[in-house]
Amino acid sequence: MPTDATDEQLMLRFQGGEAGAFELLLRRHRGPAFSFLVRLTGDRPRAEDLLQETWLRVVAAAPRWEPRARFRTWLYTVARNLAADEARRRALRRADPLDAPGPGGASPAEALADGAPGPDLAADGALLRPRLEAALAALPEEQREVFLLREYAGVPFAEIAEITGVPAPTVKSRMRYALEGLRRTLEGLGVGPGARAAGGTGT
Repeated sequence: MPTDATDEQLMLRFQGGEAGAFELLLRRHRGPAFSFLVRLTGDRPRAEDLLQETWLRVVAAAPRWEPRARFRTWLYTVARNLAADEARRRALRRADPLDAPGPGGASPAEALADGAPGPDLAADGALLRPRLEAALAALPEEQREVFLLREYAGVPFAEIAEITGVPAPTVKSRMRYALEGLRRTLEGLGVGPGARAAGGTGT
């Protein structure tokens, strides 16, 4: 199985009965997709369940799949929709609105402090993680999902527009607002260049 085949070529091979093609797709996208879901939901067990359901949907839809869009775009659309549906079901079942779990996982602390965000860059993670989790959780959902798709999953803005169903300029605006919100929150917590300028530690 050539490892340089595109995702779309691998899906077509999987349609033709090559199980190895699906295994390669899984190796390529399982990690980034899980990273996206765990930070979107803030709950690793939920993210694991959603990831499994996402791949089950991919397998079930494979016989009908056509390369009209990039495989990655389709995959993240499925994952995002499953997460949204699951969140709505939880909201309906929830008796106490204060029992929602907080977001988990690492965040791009060092990059945000330097003004150039990137995935999973550590900066005294044990001390910063709670602050960064709070900053991510404080973002509006539409900004948080754009930030996660771009910075953790590496999805281009044009594909994020397809996944979220909004125009590319709107996606870029949400990303800009997300970065501004994260920096503002982190600086208020003593993280980042603004905090250093104000006499904070900037750690």
